[in-house]
Amino acid sequence: MFGSGWTEVNPKGPVLHVVSSTSPIDDATASQGASRLGFTSGLVIQEFGWSDDVDETLRAAIEAVTGTELVDEDYDDVTDGVLLWWRDDDGDLTDALVDVQTVLDDGGLIWVLTLKAGRDGHVSHGDIEEAATTAGLHATSTFSIAADWSATKLGNRGRGR
Repeated sequence: MFGSGWTEVNPKGPVLHVVSSTSPIDDATASQGASRLGFTSGLVIQEFGWSDDVDETLRAAIEAVTGTELVDEDYDDVTDGVLLWWRDDDGDLTDALVDVQTVLDDGGLIWVLTLKAGRDGHVSHGDIEEAATTAGLHATSTFSIAADWSATKLGNRGRGR
């Protein structure tokens, strides 16, 4: 056995040594988190704010659920959902939320992924709610999605009657 991988006996050939940087528990947690986002097969999800600190296992799980690669900030067509990785020093969250809505299909999902409390770059839920309200959105749910990240779902504000 090598590293954090496992050994598998292949009945048709030699022993396979599979090396993974994540554990099966990490993969299961990421798959569960990805399914909680509400994305389904065939959806085009645009990712904003990618950096080397994002959770790659979660990204891979989202791609597995949708069956498509995440598209980057330069994608210039309509998308079905948005992942916005956001840190305290990333700038103006309200501006970012206004911008991501321009590429989003009606009814598309917006998820703001922020570092958890106690981590450098953490953004408070109150700050997310304030930015969302100013951008014409509202926060509907927040939960832990990965070891270092929380996910907040944003929805369109209903019109008054």
